[in-house]
Amino acid sequence: MKAEIQQVKLRFGIIGNNEALLRGIDVAMQVAPTDLSVLITGESGVGKESFPQIIHQYSRRKHGQYIAVNCGAIPEGTIDSELFGHEKGAFTGAISERKGYFGEANGGTIFLDEVGELPLPTQARLLRVLESGEFIKVGSSKVEKTDVRIVAATNVNLVQAIAEGRFREDLYYRLNTIPIQIPPLRERGEDVVLLFRKFASDFAEKYHMPPLQLTEDARQMLMAYTWPGNVRQLKNITEQISIIEANREINADILRNYLPENNAQRLPALLGNKESKGFGSEREILYQVLFDMRQDVTELKKLVHEIMTERAAAGAGSGIKSSYYTSPSQPQLVTPATVEPNVTTIIHSAVQPATPLSSSVNDDDIQDTEEYVEESLALDDVEKDMIRKALEKHHGKRKSAAQDLNISERTLYRKIKEYGLD
Repeated sequence: MKAEIQQVKLRFGIIGNNEALLRGIDVAMQVAPTDLSVLITGESGVGKESFPQIIHQYSRRKHGQYIAVNCGAIPEGTIDSELFGHEKGAFTGAISERKGYFGEANGGTIFLDEVGELPLPTQARLLRVLESGEFIKVGSSKVEKTDVRIVAATNVNLVQAIAEGRFREDLYYRLNTIPIQIPPLRERGEDVVLLFRKFASDFAEKYHMPPLQLTEDARQMLMAYTWPGNVRQLKNITEQISIIEANREINADILRNYLPENNAQRLPALLGNKESKGFGSEREILYQVLFDMRQDVTELKKLVHEIMTERAAAGAGSGIKSSYYTSPSQPQLVTPATVEPNVTTIIHSAVQPATPLSSSVNDDDIQDTEEYVEESLALDDVEKDMIRKALEKHHGKRKSAAQDLNISERTLYRKIKEYGLD
């Protein structure tokens, strides 16, 4: 079996000897002759795309179509048409009939990458294909049949997505008949050095220069780094060093210049938990900002109320009346002119910046003021500002900005268009 796994590694360009990686290859080979659905999970950049190809090439469907679909890259409004096809005239722009990927791949294999990004209505259609092999084209009433093997992959924690109502539980169990977990690069030990050597050799040949050599301290640094971008990040950094560094012997001091300092950061899709500061959706960060602001306003309201109560009590003791309640059961009302100016200034500037102080204020007015402040906070403005800052931080690179915001590239593209940020 080890010889067979080594042959698969050579055929599909898989580098490494990590036990979890070899276990994943073994499971892919064992399940390939069957028609069972397979769900491949792992962080972004670990190399999940190689495993559906292994499954297809070692199956009875190897002479059929193999279609890889990035579900996160297809706009929500057209994804049903892309997957299942449409009839002529089904919607504006449908000038001809389209077969769709499930029709094209009949007798073959479909690889659904980023399956966690599928909209809920599309998930229902996919579930029907898995259960009965049937689907209906957009704009049609005719039931179509297809014989496809479905292999899916995701870097999203689908169990968490189910709890949040973003993924169907029944679809998850259908897809997850055979699970394959790909380990992150930081857990693969010496594999990091092997991958670096392979990439350095490839780039040396590509750019016609001597290959890079690592010193021992650089090797240790590579293995100690957390690699939030996994194999993809390692490949990019190796290419940068290959092009920029004239000295072909790379030590820890040179390598440190290419490793981001925030190496404790993880891609949020799989590693978010209750104790982390990651956010499960693009809205959660906005809600957190508003929640914090609401707490500030509430505390300010309590402070002002305490000041008013103290002033009112002091005024009652000296024979001066107050325009505010000294207690909920015993209101004492007078004109606002009797309230000391400094108290009026606090109330006017801190609690109701846009509304003049009324001639009679009570606890209900203060409650209304809190609601006014909350309603005036524009979610769209906060969201637009966060997207703008992320784009500036990553110099307009939408993929990096989307990862930073913990949203899909498709959602980011839609938001950029919506807010006119392109």
